[in-house]
Amino acid sequence: MPNRRKEALDYHTQGRPGKIEVVPTKPVMTARDLSLAYSPGVAEPCREIEKNPDDVFKYTARGNLVAVVSNGTAVLGLGDIGPLASKPVMEGKGVLFKRFAGIDVFDIEIDSKDPQEIIRFCEMLEPTVGGINLEDISAPDCFVIERTLKETMDIPVFHDDQHGTAIIAAAALINALSIIGKKIEEVKIVFSGAGASALSTADHFKRLGVAKNNILICDSKGVIHEGRTVGMNEYKEPFAVPTEARDLTEALAGADVFIGLSVKGAMTQDMVRSMAKDPVIFALANPDPEILPEDVHAVRDDAITATGRSDYPNQVNNVLGFPFIFRGALDVRARSINPEMMLAATHALAKLARQEVPDTVRGAYDGSEISFGREYLIPKPFDHRVLFHVAPAVAMAAIKSGVARIELDMDEYRDRLRASLGPGREVMRWMTNRARRKLARIVFPEGHNDMVIRAAVEMLGDGICQPVLLGRAERIAQKAKAMGISVDGVEIIYGAEMESKRHEYADTLFRRRARRGLTLAEAQWNLYKPIYFASSMVEAGDADAMIAGIEANYGEILRPMLQVVGPAEGVSKVAGLYMLAFPNRELVFFADTTVNIEPDAETLRDIALQTAAFVRELGIRPRIAMVTFSNFGSAPHEESDRVAKAVQLVREADPELEIDGEMQADTALDAVKLKSVYPFTNLQGPANVLVFSRLSAANSAYKLLHQLGGADLIGPILLGMAKPLHILERGCGLQDVVNLATVASVDWQAKNKQV
Repeated sequence: MPNRRKEALDYHTQGRPGKIEVVPTKPVMTARDLSLAYSPGVAEPCREIEKNPDDVFKYTARGNLVAVVSNGTAVLGLGDIGPLASKPVMEGKGVLFKRFAGIDVFDIEIDSKDPQEIIRFCEMLEPTVGGINLEDISAPDCFVIERTLKETMDIPVFHDDQHGTAIIAAAALINALSIIGKKIEEVKIVFSGAGASALSTADHFKRLGVAKNNILICDSKGVIHEGRTVGMNEYKEPFAVPTEARDLTEALAGADVFIGLSVKGAMTQDMVRSMAKDPVIFALANPDPEILPEDVHAVRDDAITATGRSDYPNQVNNVLGFPFIFRGALDVRARSINPEMMLAATHALAKLARQEVPDTVRGAYDGSEISFGREYLIPKPFDHRVLFHVAPAVAMAAIKSGVARIELDMDEYRDRLRASLGPGREVMRWMTNRARRKLARIVFPEGHNDMVIRAAVEMLGDGICQPVLLGRAERIAQKAKAMGISVDGVEIIYGAEMESKRHEYADTLFRRRARRGLTLAEAQWNLYKPIYFASSMVEAGDADAMIAGIEANYGEILRPMLQVVGPAEGVSKVAGLYMLAFPNRELVFFADTTVNIEPDAETLRDIALQTAAFVRELGIRPRIAMVTFSNFGSAPHEESDRVAKAVQLVREADPELEIDGEMQADTALDAVKLKSVYPFTNLQGPANVLVFSRLSAANSAYKLLHQLGGADLIGPILLGMAKPLHILERGCGLQDVVNLATVASVDWQAKNKQV
């Protein structure tokens, strides 16, 4: 489609051209930094590596670096397009490595069709990278290259077109056979296609226990059988078996399994009809399979199907394999990727698919029900659990088979992998899933703002909420058109023209604030202001939530919200919360970051309890540290005394809550220090909630950690309001608006028990 083509081209050109970049992992901000990063300091790790070559993994990025190598002779769906045209594919491979497993990639496109030149080039790369992923190299050259490199190189070499497909398809086969009750040693399997993927998959099936004579492979010349000479080579010869079948039709008669790695239309409905009871049909040609699932099910209601496509169940996608296989191999500094590691990956994937699927995974697939069965044989590509199931399995297999340079504590390793997923991303994915279950009607008083318009369009398209923009429809539509987007479907209302609603809302506001100095005339005038109108919509039930603040100071938005809606029952003071997501550690919550300048002990108690309730709503067990400049009385002062008193008040209100203080911020986050220096603490681990003694400290802390520490921020989240009203940080970005609207949706659901 022309629109999809433009969308793809725009995606690759927006911002910096391409999809990957090199980012430094160490600061180079001062002369001292420069002297350490380069001359003269860089000489020291050089000397250490010279003495002990394995120290290269300690002092450089080699242990997390993979070269994706291709000559562009067999690009999926495109064929021999050459190295230059294949570069976007290889960059894409790098994106997937990084996105799913945190692995850095150099994409390397080689202008040669000579296998020996490619072999020599890869061999010369060995000091640079920790592994090599061969990609989109035509057969039989890919076999020659991989076989040679595995013999000559001391790092993992993996041809994804071959072995990635084999691993994923094998996992799906294991589970399909378990569902229909057939034994792998007895099933008859027919392949359409005899390229690198097909031959490698067939070979991997034999490792699983499929009998050699039960595998029939068909290429363009027919069935590969004993005595055949036409179109044969050393790679096909091991699959020549005694059989009378000479073409695909004859081969499939009575077969249990079909594996398609060939071309569109290779399989017919008559072939499907001829197969055994409960046939397993994996039509994996891309982009168009050998036969469509609906054509299979039209003639066989007992068939189990899989394709390489995302618009059908059971997608056999190599992204389930290569990032995690390399992750496990790199982390034990494996010298190769061997059959034992491939089998481990296969069984780990098959086992994971049989486990209950959590909400965070369903959230990536519109919250749909996912459970093990005929339409769910293997995990989904966006199942984050694949990382900490497959990578440890591969790592353990490498250790047991003797190709690992180091050993790992597997429990610790799994925990490290879980932390690397980025808890902020996972929380937002869970929240998005929750938001989609019951859409909240969210009003945005700053409806003319470009960022708000973009966010509304995105949220409507993604099914996160029902956005309502306040403003003149003509003006908003014009601004949207200028940005190249459409606001079709986005609800737009203009409060100044809604006289009856304005009067209704003004009367309500007057009754609420009449004894606090507000006149009816002032209330009526206020309702011309979008912030008052939007807040009144939420108070009256005409909207479920409100998001504002992108064009105003925090206090300018908070005051009308408090006047119109106010705090929840029993809450005297509202508070602001930020979620901070760091690489390689769990989510941390900061409060109060926005509202209470110098809270007393009672207010600190309320902040802690409100924050704990919110954190629990996310399914996280809060461990709260009440933070100031003193550690458990080390610096007597009114402020430290106030914080210590707040701890006692919280314990009285919620004895089950993990909370301690007063303590310094570094103490709160250092589990070793907590247990060694302060063994009396009741925190069972490092704090994940920091409640600060004053606003200046909390506000400065989260901003510094964002700017200098690289923390991803989610917020600010307003705690304690009677209804979901949240305030954006002035000048924030698109994702900040979407994230806070998602939080508001979940907030509304929780307050109203909607899901």
